[in-house]
Amino acid sequence: MKEGKSKRLLLAALVVILVLAGAGTLGLHFAVKALKAKVEQALGPESEVGEITLGWSAIEVSRVRIHAPKNWPAENTLRARRIIIVPDLRGLLSAQVRINSITVEDGYISILRPREGPLRLLPSLLEKPAGNENKAKPPAPPISIGSVELKTAVLEFYDASVRKPPHKLRLEQLNASVENLRLPDLDSRTQLKLEGVIKGVRHDGKLAIQGWIKLASKDSEVTTKLRGVDLVALQPYLIKASETGVKRGTLDLDLKSTVHNNSMRAPGTLTLSQLELVSAGDKFGTFMGMPRQAVVAALKNNKGQISIRFTLEGNLKDPRFSLNESFAKRLGASMAESLGVGIEGLARGVGSAAQGVGGVIGRLLGK
Repeated sequence: MKEGKSKRLLLAALVVILVLAGAGTLGLHFAVKALKAKVEQALGPESEVGEITLGWSAIEVSRVRIHAPKNWPAENTLRARRIIIVPDLRGLLSAQVRINSITVEDGYISILRPREGPLRLLPSLLEKPAGNENKAKPPAPPISIGSVELKTAVLEFYDASVRKPPHKLRLEQLNASVENLRLPDLDSRTQLKLEGVIKGVRHDGKLAIQGWIKLASKDSEVTTKLRGVDLVALQPYLIKASETGVKRGTLDLDLKSTVHNNSMRAPGTLTLSQLELVSAGDKFGTFMGMPRQAVVAALKNNKGQISIRFTLEGNLKDPRFSLNESFAKRLGASMAESLGVGIEGLARGVGSAAQGVGGVIGRLLGK
């Protein structure tokens, strides 16, 4: 009798456990489904989310995709094979949302510079729809993020300001990290590091950026390095249609930028190596606004290399200050000085260089 009772109690306990497990599984299923809908809603109507997995210590979001809007040069504005979010479980009881890390694996992002206007990045997320400017929104809760990391990402930059259809620059093997983000104030000193490969026509170059920035005040110290970037891939920025073309060559850049109280100072060195120009029948032809003959002579005298030192300075709050124009003018003047070009050539070179290397470097700096 006792044995039969024990079996019944054991069976009842098993039934209760199975019911609770089933209820938990069912509850988890509905929770994941609701979370997936919320994520898709936050990313916008053009987004897709393949799967969300809730673990004990992390949330995994797989196969994320944001389709590009009409007239965008790429199919997607964002893709990611997997996004791993690790929340700070100890901070669940506080009023602040704390996230230890966000890791994006095998990501892709496309950026468009239109013929006129600012850069466009993730328009469905970062651009306000017309008519919504005056709608009141509840204040966003403070969010603290320890780190955001990109692993083996790809970035495609489409520039419609230099060519139609837009000229494409592609960065691959992009590994980047941003540490210590506080939203929405953005008043913390955020560390950043980025390394990647700039794809070229003849060969690939390398990009490295490291430093810190306070996004709210724009104070920053950032070091930028370019190594072995293919000049053929940058040709739309270097020359006008009427100028001498580039057969081959590489570009190196070292730039250290410091911004404090909206005042910027950025000394740097730009080096052109192994530069070979397309043969030109016009002896008065130009390259980057400089007389072609002066460029060729400088290459011969310096073993195929031209090195240009420059310093950028200006007040970011001054409406007359433009990083692109300042970079181009300073670069053009330094190059003319290096080549020994006279006053007439200097004036012509500075004017043309505004459409040249200064343009692409300014864009790489985010302006």
